[in-house]
Amino acid sequence: MAKKGKRPSSRHSKDNSNRQPARLMTKEPKIANQRLGKVSSKQKPSNSDRPLSVVGVGASAGGLEAFEQLLRAVPRDTGLAFVLVQHLAPKHESMLSQLLAKATKMPVIEVTDGRRVEANHVYVIPPDADMSISDGLLHLSPLRADRGFRMPIDWFFRSLASDYQSRAVGVILSGTASDGTLGLQAIKAMGGVTLAQDEESAKYSAMPRSAVAAGNVDFVLAPEGIASELKRIGTHVQLFGSDDKPDAETPITADETLNKIFLVLRNFSRVDFSHYKPGTIKRRISRRMFLQKIDSLEGYLQFLRNHRDEVEALFNDILINVTSFFRDPDCFESLKSIAFPRILGNKPPHVPIRFWVPGCSTGEEAYSLAIALLEFLGDEKTSNFQMQIFATDLSDGIINKARVGIYPESIAMDVNSARLRRFFGKVEGGYQINKNIRDMVVFAKQDLAKDPPFSKLDLISCRNVMIYMAQVLQKKILPLFQFALNPGGILFLGSAETVGGFADLFEPLDKKHKVYAKKSIHGHIALDFMPRFHAEHDHRTPSDGAKSPDLLKVGEQMLLYRYSPASVIVNEHLEIVQFIGQTGPFLDPLPGDASLNLLRMVKTGLHLELRVAFQKAKRNRTVRKDGVLIEHEGTLKTVNFEITPVKDLPDGERYYLLVFEEANRPAIEVSKKDKKKIPEKQIEKKQSSSLDVDTKRLREELEATREYLQSIIEEQRTTNEELRSANEEIQSSNEELQSINEELETAKEELQSTNEELTTVNEELQNRNDELSKVNSDLSNLLSSVNIPIIMLGNDLRIRRFTPMAEKVMNLIPGDIGRPITDIKANVKTPDLKQAVQRVIDSLEIQEFRVEDHDGRWYSMRIRPYRTIDNKIDGVVIVLLDMETRRAHQA
Repeated sequence: MAKKGKRPSSRHSKDNSNRQPARLMTKEPKIANQRLGKVSSKQKPSNSDRPLSVVGVGASAGGLEAFEQLLRAVPRDTGLAFVLVQHLAPKHESMLSQLLAKATKMPVIEVTDGRRVEANHVYVIPPDADMSISDGLLHLSPLRADRGFRMPIDWFFRSLASDYQSRAVGVILSGTASDGTLGLQAIKAMGGVTLAQDEESAKYSAMPRSAVAAGNVDFVLAPEGIASELKRIGTHVQLFGSDDKPDAETPITADETLNKIFLVLRNFSRVDFSHYKPGTIKRRISRRMFLQKIDSLEGYLQFLRNHRDEVEALFNDILINVTSFFRDPDCFESLKSIAFPRILGNKPPHVPIRFWVPGCSTGEEAYSLAIALLEFLGDEKTSNFQMQIFATDLSDGIINKARVGIYPESIAMDVNSARLRRFFGKVEGGYQINKNIRDMVVFAKQDLAKDPPFSKLDLISCRNVMIYMAQVLQKKILPLFQFALNPGGILFLGSAETVGGFADLFEPLDKKHKVYAKKSIHGHIALDFMPRFHAEHDHRTPSDGAKSPDLLKVGEQMLLYRYSPASVIVNEHLEIVQFIGQTGPFLDPLPGDASLNLLRMVKTGLHLELRVAFQKAKRNRTVRKDGVLIEHEGTLKTVNFEITPVKDLPDGERYYLLVFEEANRPAIEVSKKDKKKIPEKQIEKKQSSSLDVDTKRLREELEATREYLQSIIEEQRTTNEELRSANEEIQSSNEELQSINEELETAKEELQSTNEELTTVNEELQNRNDELSKVNSDLSNLLSSVNIPIIMLGNDLRIRRFTPMAEKVMNLIPGDIGRPITDIKANVKTPDLKQAVQRVIDSLEIQEFRVEDHDGRWYSMRIRPYRTIDNKIDGVVIVLLDMETRRAHQA
């Protein structure tokens, strides 16, 4: 059994080709209206005729023999319906159904449009149509004009996965190329079972080998082994729940055992699946139990504990991997018309465009965004912008496949020929994304639920990822996206997803195609499911930002000239930048080096109070302090002060306005002796109330000290929060650097591989040069050995080669090679040689006539076309036969 798991990007399968028939679903597989057994009123078979499952079987070269082997081994009463799809010549009548009828007792029918599938029947595709299935009905559509891109197996398998979901079965038999690989991927992603023929029994193994290499196959067996598994599927298919209802009941109900399975998965992958929708998880576990032939959940838990490879297979099964290039083409057109102009409208050329694709799977979505953006920019604007696309997923294996960017030939169903030529290169077995696009995309492993996000993003494409998550996880992820986006950034969701209860964070730009823009909001957004993130928030009230600069100036003038309070403006370092009014009663510069630091200039008694007050003011609030005692001209007097932050400055620096005012209290005289002891001691007063004043002053200083210490503690707490936020940003940057490092490692490996390829090519060219030298030597020796005048001319009548005998007869020398024959004065009289050569080139008929040299010797001149190896005419060959010698030989 194939153990290669396949990572989904949590998305449904979808067929995007323009040739899809009207009856075939063109949207994401809907999780309603697709229950098995839904039939139309026109054809309603009995329950006995209704198939439990539909088995799609694909083959090409060598398929007839494989079909016969399979059908001979399948019982006639499995309850399954079999639909056979083979590459057939469209202009020749097919005898496939008649030939296969001899290999089985089940009825074998060539499909006609609208036929309903029935149990225990075999249906064969006709030669002149493509086939799909919808609501249990088989539909035919005309062949597309470009037969080179026809993928009938992928086409049918995708529709089968959409219609029968977890009850679909896909089988790939003998064939060439890679048709069927993407179809099996869609079936497996919907919970169906996939099988492929082994290489030993397959006449042509390329097609099954491609599906196995992609990790899309559950069983790799001979046709007889496949038949045995199909029989078992017929008896167990009822175990598979439908994906119609994500939380539908399944045979698995033991929540305690299920939690233990979650624990095993978490220990293996560090991913907690307990917040994913239980219906999907249970169906995937039921599928793995069937594949391993285990009947009880407890038995499967024990099997997981003893087999690490099965844990990996279950992990990859749960991560539903179904994606394609340009899924929902109309959505990408919406991005081009609405989202991209909005992103690039105010984007400076030096600032990179940053996209993020969480749940990227094998990379099709990320590369599609890159291609769409390049098409939108055009060749002229592309060089003006730097583009960065971050694509993340849970699986290392899937990330590695996405990074290489090689896809099967069947992507031609989703990528038109123009895009294939421009953005892809042909490689063995498929196509590879061009290196310039691969360089734009950085792939990294990430758990969306717990790892730090990327930041400063212009667009997030998270399509059909959240539909598999429970509400509690969805509610945590959407605020994360809002945090990661730049103002006005774009959120691109899948057709079955919405922003739900977060309409206050995102506004719809295109509801139909799920394109949203980030709203500008005020206040903090709680991101309680992750380490704390801190974004820049604007704490201004609407009225704060609405003030006009002219009104501010008017207010300042009124304050200065009408009231004129003693004030200073200081920066965040408490350096005075402006004096206003009479500040002498409050400021007293100290002796020594000149300084404008506020705390070194204020009167004794203000230092501690101002330090505490400024700690509070730095939290963007106004602080006032009344009743502060200072010494001035030999007396103690009481003053008040108020600190107000200066807001809305264009340079972003922080300033504060400090206003002093005198309190209406009588001054207290102080002796010169006591004055020297301020502030170490409280001044003793001559009045009887000196002790009371001293006690009050000490209490005020003690209270100020407490407030100052409290402010220091709060400042430290704030600093710790900022450091924590900075640490999270560093972690996010570290993730990006790690991803870039991985890209560099991959680039190094690619360079090494390219160097090896160049070495191989160089050796091949050297061998060819040796062969050409040998052939050239052989030709030279052959011509030298021929005792007949022979001349080879090109279409332009220039001499290519001639024999030594031709030198004498035609008066040639080695330097004449490359010269027109008409420039040579030959020893032979050939007055109409040019016309004769042209007639031979035009008519391809041999010309022969007699010519005479200057000595009276006659020759028979034959002119015949010069043919290349690929049968093209590239000149003529002239042969001169001596007639005198011929007569002598005849005599």
